[in-house]
Amino acid sequence: MSASKNAYAASRAKANGTITTEKSSVIFWILVVFTGLFMFWAPFQRALFNGGTYDFERTIYSASVWSSIILLLIAILAFFLFKLKEQKDVLTILVLLMPLTYVISLSNSASHYLATNMVYIQMLYATFFILGVFLTKNKLGTSILASLLIISGYFIVLFGLLYWLGNGNFAGHLVGWFALMDPNTPYLYRDAIMTDSNGLRLTSVFQYANTYAAFLITLSLGSLFFIVKSRKWYVVLPHAIMLVPIIVSFWLTLSRGAIVVIPVVFLIMLFFFSISRQILALIQFGLAFAASLVILQKVTDIGIGLQKQPSASESWNGWLILLIASVVFSVLAIVIQRLGAPWLERITARFDSKKFATFILPIAAIVVGVVGAILILSDTGFKNILPDNVKTRIENINFQQHSVLERGTFYKDAVKLWSDYPIIGAGGGAWASLYEKYQNNPYTSRQAHNFALQYLVEAGALGFLAFIGFVIAVMVFYIRSYIKSSQEKRDLHFLFFIVTISLLVHSMIDFDLSYVYLGAILFLALGGMLSNSTSAPIRLKSDSLALHKMFPAVLAVLSIIMFYISAQLVSANSSYKQTLEVVKKSQDYNQIVAPLDKAISLHPAHPDYLLTGQVSRIGILLQVSNQMQKEDPKKGEAFFNQAQDLLNQLLKKEPHNRMVAMQQLNMLLIKGNKQEALDWSNAQIPNYPWYIEMYEKSMSLGIDLANQAREKNNMQEYNTRLDNALATYKDVLARVDSLKNLPKEQAQGRAFAVTPSMALNAGQISYMRGDYAGAAATIQPHISENLDDQTNRVLIRWYLAALQKQGTKDQALLDKLIAKDPAEKQNIDAIIATNFQLK
Repeated sequence: MSASKNAYAASRAKANGTITTEKSSVIFWILVVFTGLFMFWAPFQRALFNGGTYDFERTIYSASVWSSIILLLIAILAFFLFKLKEQKDVLTILVLLMPLTYVISLSNSASHYLATNMVYIQMLYATFFILGVFLTKNKLGTSILASLLIISGYFIVLFGLLYWLGNGNFAGHLVGWFALMDPNTPYLYRDAIMTDSNGLRLTSVFQYANTYAAFLITLSLGSLFFIVKSRKWYVVLPHAIMLVPIIVSFWLTLSRGAIVVIPVVFLIMLFFFSISRQILALIQFGLAFAASLVILQKVTDIGIGLQKQPSASESWNGWLILLIASVVFSVLAIVIQRLGAPWLERITARFDSKKFATFILPIAAIVVGVVGAILILSDTGFKNILPDNVKTRIENINFQQHSVLERGTFYKDAVKLWSDYPIIGAGGGAWASLYEKYQNNPYTSRQAHNFALQYLVEAGALGFLAFIGFVIAVMVFYIRSYIKSSQEKRDLHFLFFIVTISLLVHSMIDFDLSYVYLGAILFLALGGMLSNSTSAPIRLKSDSLALHKMFPAVLAVLSIIMFYISAQLVSANSSYKQTLEVVKKSQDYNQIVAPLDKAISLHPAHPDYLLTGQVSRIGILLQVSNQMQKEDPKKGEAFFNQAQDLLNQLLKKEPHNRMVAMQQLNMLLIKGNKQEALDWSNAQIPNYPWYIEMYEKSMSLGIDLANQAREKNNMQEYNTRLDNALATYKDVLARVDSLKNLPKEQAQGRAFAVTPSMALNAGQISYMRGDYAGAAATIQPHISENLDDQTNRVLIRWYLAALQKQGTKDQALLDKLIAKDPAEKQNIDAIIATNFQLK
């Protein structure tokens, strides 16, 4: 039977007035296979992190190729199944507003490259939402999707624990045939365990502990739900056996934010349970956490030791401890569900019907949670059961810690950014492109650590309201249907609610949804929530066939467009990868540029291909131009001009890329265009106010041009140039002083201070104006013992000249300088002899 006939056969079944997908549909099963492959493939591609560079893009483009195929299959299915009958059917169409608002923001994008990437990602999200709607229209599809989410999650947990307990090589061989492994070390998944100032932190596939913790919140509450909803031992067992390892992994992430978020999400979940299930959930989760705490110190110590010194016996010991704790909890969980659950249901049945009865226990849990938090955070001794690294992290949970203060700064800066692009935003990747312009202090963070604010600056109020309105509408449809539905029907889709709430809540304090894998899961879950919801019918004046087939037709067209674009982008990435391989083996210009030019033709204005990558077209052109200057100046000039043309194109697409801005400055300096270089550096300082390089260039160029004016006896220009350079210096001093106002708990980020080069320029200005004491005082703190450093030697020259102008000297320093280079005496005398005081 053909796919179309199967799809038509699927349209025969109906439930609650909404056409459903039958298991007889071939397309349905193809979609199930694609979803399953995605669930197991995507996490091991660094969870499809949207890092905004060549290194991260390939897997996202590959996922976009597959999602476009999925969208085409859905379009075929929708042609037979979809009818615009209910309000929720309208919502299935309105998901396309998300990519549309990102397309609109392209007209205002800070980075064309990052913004177009986000359009493709938003299309992938819309595809997964529609996929969720169609896959879960029947019980079988819903069960399969829920199982895929849980089982793939368990696999990720076991993968992380294999690395923690010293079995990383085995884990690498297990997934190395399809996972994105470390290119320098075969069968090593990079940063499955990361190290920072807090020590070792488990990250599994995410390479970022906080996001892994967010994923574990989703997984632990999903497991808990499957435990408390069943009395069958064989249903409870697999989830109970995994719950303790999940919670142990949660502790090993050392994520303070997740520790704060998990009780919030847990309480939200409780409000949707009957009283008996609330009690069961509290007992089961409490026992699982207790079991994890009993073994946590030992598992932590074993894992830390195994990262330093591999040991098979220690590894087996760690697994044995984990297994025993899991088995003990599983037995208790099964006994409670088999014997305790029926009893609880009987004694609480009469309370379930009473208004607000289900609110009592969650509120009581909040009180108990607050008391528990006070006991753990106070000096009562309760926290001493925790390992030292976990205890330290919990002790540091307060609003004055560095990470909280830093996030607060991010959020304020994001609001400043948004206020300049309020309606349609600054396009995808706006925060990564523009945050340096708005930052309060010189931190480095290409993520705003808040999904809502990052979405707001990217898509503006228009896009943000579309997203919020969409999510709220799905929630309203789901909750209304949940209240009216039977327990069986509630349970069928509740996992999707847990996934949605967990990811959305934690993403308010971190960048979890910059992982396209998690974003896809979120939209898949939203689709699953909507599909089984009931909504009011819509009244259409026309029953035209074209009206109902328009949506599938749009999906088909979009799928073909996305397939073509995504395939081109994957091909471009392959060509660039080929370029990197050629460079390792050959220095032949033609061999190198052939695949590179192909990559650029397929993906124009790509920053990495043109400038910022390991090998770039502009870099190659400038290198050849430099080589040709002596042999054939005309050819050298031609190569330089070609590089400038490409840079001009890149500047139009990436006007806020700091590396592009610096390259333009360097090319102006290469050509000796000092005035243009000065104007450029001054124009860029407001865009990068915490990068000292622009200030340095501005001051040095200002003084060079002032000296040129002096030689022409142009006093007005001379003084203006010096005044402007001095104003730049004072701006730096003011910024340095402002950093003193940061809370003592908050690190300032990158170093930002007066450099020796700037001190030299400021001292020169003072000297030129006859303030010799000021010149010496400015320069002296920046003098070092390193006489091989050219800038240091120039500093010493001007310092000694300033001293001599005051009638004093530093004979020891002068002797050292002359011993290094006797010509330095003449250099100092030349400075002293120069008349800088124009009349």
